[in-house]
Amino acid sequence: MSLKISALCINCDVCEPVCPNQAIAMGATVYVIDPALCTECVGHFDEPQCVEVCPVECIGPDPDRPETREALLDKQHRLQAQFPEHYRQEATS
Repeated sequence: MSLKISALCINCDVCEPVCPNQAIAMGATVYVIDPALCTECVGHFDEPQCVEVCPVECIGPDPDRPETREALLDKQHRLQAQFPEHYRQEATS
């Protein structure tokens, strides 16, 4: 399932730059995760990087968007195909 940032977010800006899919952006009051882009870092890392760096532990599963590991991996493959320039940059940086 996609991840979700709760209202406990303190807008510390550490989650956005670690997201390999650029799924995190500033919302109206707190950061938000685009479920169409979130793969929980499946295909990139063993653990979601935003969860790893969040100092207030405000990021967790979005119960409204259940996805299997296989579905997340499929999404990651589609994103790589759709935005190959982003993933080439990531691989060389």
